[in-house]
Amino acid sequence: MSQPAFLNRQALYLRPDPSRVVVRRFGPATEPRDLNPIDKTRANHIVDRVLALDCDTAESLLSDVLENFKGRHRNLLARFEERADEMEGAFATHCDFTKIQRQLVGAYFLHEYSFEAAALFNPSIVSHPDQSGAPPDGRRFVLSVRAVGEGHISSLTFRSGSIASDGSVSVDPTSRLASIATLRNRMARLDGDDVEVVFSPDGDISERVIFPITGSQSNGIEDARFVAFDDNGRTVFRATYTAYNGRAIRSELIETSDFLSFRMSPLRGTAAANKGMALFPRKIGGRYAMIARQDNENLYLIYSDDLFTWDGGVVILRPQFPWEFVQIGTCGSPIELDEGWLLLTHGVGPVRKYSIGAVLLDKQDPSKVLARSREPLVRPEPSEREGYVPNVVYTCGAIRHNDHIILPYAVSDTFCNFATIRITALMQAMEH
Repeated sequence: MSQPAFLNRQALYLRPDPSRVVVRRFGPATEPRDLNPIDKTRANHIVDRVLALDCDTAESLLSDVLENFKGRHRNLLARFEERADEMEGAFATHCDFTKIQRQLVGAYFLHEYSFEAAALFNPSIVSHPDQSGAPPDGRRFVLSVRAVGEGHISSLTFRSGSIASDGSVSVDPTSRLASIATLRNRMARLDGDDVEVVFSPDGDISERVIFPITGSQSNGIEDARFVAFDDNGRTVFRATYTAYNGRAIRSELIETSDFLSFRMSPLRGTAAANKGMALFPRKIGGRYAMIARQDNENLYLIYSDDLFTWDGGVVILRPQFPWEFVQIGTCGSPIELDEGWLLLTHGVGPVRKYSIGAVLLDKQDPSKVLARSREPLVRPEPSEREGYVPNVVYTCGAIRHNDHIILPYAVSDTFCNFATIRITALMQAMEH
């Protein structure tokens, strides 16, 4: 079946690049768990071996390390020293390190990680907080992307780019360098840690990688659905994402105003125990609102008074058409139009084929469905079916620009592409 006439796929692809690496904490334990007694014993053996090196050998070894990793990371020596300081609590009493010894010790407790070696997918898009340099009648944007590396661990990374007046998209060049956010604050709560992380303003936004930092996220920060939220006239960029620890999932919330500092918080309530929550871009009737799928099949409208507790809700959408008979889910936050709230959805059909559709919800009462796409807007094309998970197209959020919806989407859980949709034609094509 041919694609809709109102949709234009662009020949613009974001593919995973295994040459992009960060330095991560390394052993003897797997982060972020604490070191056990055996781990600490092994760590102290490493310290003893470094301290046993004579000064010339230690200096030569550090020079070799720096030469080997030259140009691959910013401020590598400083990172070595930071890591040695982080490990100090696990070390037995020892003589004071020289500067070279401290840097060498830190190097032994770090490793390079190719954070997008396996996949780069499930994007969402919002307006850039800095619109300087935007094209005439266009805008700058920030794209969030899920990156997957060794061990199928997911992290959150970013790209920037521009939308022209006609809806065409360009993505800025990606930096060769990358770095993990620094933990600035951690607050323990009964339902999990509340953390703040920060990046240096130096470097490009594409260098920033938010890697799992709490126990609930230890195996992945997955599928962030960013939205520019109107918070009493101030724009806050918020996203729900799936935290995965290797056994269980739950929804959490990330917030930023500048894409330099981020706060990450667990969500509570029956709806937060699942994935795929999508926040409305403003309050509805004085309350926060979400679309969620807590029963793994249908979509619910739920409200919260405090942004962090999500219970109950009412079913507003059930699988109706053959391409969504297995289940439906959100494809990002609702987009406000004059006609109502445009909600992009995904449906799962025969042979677990994922397609993207659309629903129009009432502006004042989003529990009312005004229109729905009978056929998918985007489905896996024969040329885009192969990848880590075949037969899947998926997005975590689109954006409106003039009469276009700018839709970044993932192909087979492997790479990203872009499409544009003419809003007026989409409204006419939807079934009322």
